[in-house]
Amino acid sequence: MSRKIIMTAAIFGLIGVIAGAFGAHGLDPQFTAKQKEIWRTAVQYQFYHALALLFLSYFKAETKTIRLIYYLFTIGIIFFSGSLYLLACADLLGISNFAYIGPITPFGGLLFIAGWASLAYAAYTNK
Repeated sequence: MSRKIIMTAAIFGLIGVIAGAFGAHGLDPQFTAKQKEIWRTAVQYQFYHALALLFLSYFKAETKTIRLIYYLFTIGIIFFSGSLYLLACADLLGISNFAYIGPITPFGGLLFIAGWASLAYAAYTNK
């Protein structure tokens, strides 16, 4: 599991660097101030949780809790940051109805919260 976690963290880190650079250089002229802010938030949270995944790989024992945290953070990144990337690019993609995206971003945030709470539990119970 540790190798899988490290690879996932590395991929999200790689995508985060690319997304950050693309947002700063490629999309910057086409983005409004609000879109830039949304894009930056997506990149930041993606990086925070890529680093959290990397930290998670240091737990020696593979437990159900570690696997749960891995999935909570991974799906959280996809839902939270992914939906924000889409929201920031809505105009460029020609998408006008984002009603279905509304609950995805906060659900991703809830997955992050559950992941951090589970990480605290894992650390507390780790002997």
